Amino acid sequence: MPLTNAVHRTQDWYRRLTVPQFTVVTGLLVITAGTLVLVTPLCSSNNVGLWEALFTATSAVTVTGLSIIDINQDLTMVGQGVLAAMIMAGGLGLMAITTFLQGFVVRGTELRCRLDRGKTLDEFGVGGVGKTFRGIAITAVVMILIGATTLYTFGFNDISNRGERLWASLFHSISAYNNAGFGLWSDSLEHYRMNGVVNITIIMLIVLGGLGWRVTNDLWSNRHRLQRRHLSLHTRLVLRTSLILTLVGTIGLMITESLSHGNIFTSMGWPERLISALFESVSARTAGFTNVQLSLESMSDSGLLLLMTLMFIGASPGGTGGGIKTTTLAALMAATRSTLRGQNDVVISHRQISDKVVLKAVGITVASLLFVLMMALLLGMTSNLKGEDPFTFLEMLFTCISAFATVGFDVGVTRNLGHFGQLVLIVGMFVGRLGILLLLSAIWEAVNRERMHRQNRISYPREDLYV
Repeated sequence: MPLTNAVHRTQDWYRRLTVPQFTVVTGLLVITAGTLVLVTPLCSSNNVGLWEALFTATSAVTVTGLSIIDINQDLTMVGQGVLAAMIMAGGLGLMAITTFLQGFVVRGTELRCRLDRGKTLDEFGVGGVGKTFRGIAITAVVMILIGATTLYTFGFNDISNRGERLWASLFHSISAYNNAGFGLWSDSLEHYRMNGVVNITIIMLIVLGGLGWRVTNDLWSNRHRLQRRHLSLHTRLVLRTSLILTLVGTIGLMITESLSHGNIFTSMGWPERLISALFESVSARTAGFTNVQLSLESMSDSGLLLLMTLMFIGASPGGTGGGIKTTTLAALMAATRSTLRGQNDVVISHRQISDKVVLKAVGITVASLLFVLMMALLLGMTSNLKGEDPFTFLEMLFTCISAFATVGFDVGVTRNLGHFGQLVLIVGMFVGRLGILLLLSAIWEAVNRERMHRQNRISYPREDLYV
């Protein structure tokens, strides 16, 4: 009876949670479960304590890729399998999974609540949560298997043991499609820099995962009549913005590192420079794989600044990446263009964008920027190389953006931080993956539930503000 009463109380508590609150709670539970599993002797060596397991589980569920352990040396095959499972869970969309699970927890909900849950899954509509989740899962499995097969057959041919080659192919395919950046080797993919198959396969998996299910589904649905007018505005905007960012990142890295004579391009020919710049440009949004060494000594400040910009923008809505998203950038740029032209409406491709979307884009960008600056401020007050020289501001800001945008790029900071500094990164990864507005919404709804209901019925007089 006491156990039954506890179960009923837990169910009642879950029923009272809003979708943002449910998502936050479920994310914390998944990370907790992953931590407890990873710390067991079956999954890890003695080098992995509770703290290391917590950091790794958070990084996996948030598909970041930052690590304070050696994945190949410190985790057993079982542990690596658990890590891959957590990457899949986080990459397929923590919001999608929790929305799917909420259908079983909250029964007998009204139409309004069902619509609210549908919006959490990129607004796919009433009754579409299960169908959408199946579509996301099937698409992910197909892409991952194609990538793993390509890597096994043509990519990782230097691995003689077939079992090890199969696992390396599958693990890196899972990590790349989910934009996680976890690798089985400490140098990521540096020793495959000249392997075109590995580089192109990883790039394609990163791009396909970062585009989002809505875009891939739209492309697949219109595959027989793939013309511009048949694709949705969202798909066209995502493809165009992603292409522009990739080109700007690739060309920009080649220019900055060539002009500054950066160490990463010193010994490379132009074909190798091109593939390395393309790989890093794509990986910065927001995969975290590297085929060159990233550090203040190997890259110029302008190159690191370019990578930070790409990281902060990130992937696209509904994808496996983080950042403020490509459509957010597109909405802000369109709003800026309309302001300069003196227009009252924001227009993209002859379509008027609602004020609500523009306000959301502004809110996401401002809140994300303030949160990253707060992370850098905290690291600046506490970080040091275990009693040695402190980190530079560029190193701290780069690491904070990498954690918040769930990228996983590291310039040698993460492992040398103390527990408090690593805790800042843990919180940053969690907030960045969930979305800053969703987290703030969950907190606001918990604190001001009654006040929100009253404010929804209040209308205020208008007055101009000079800016």
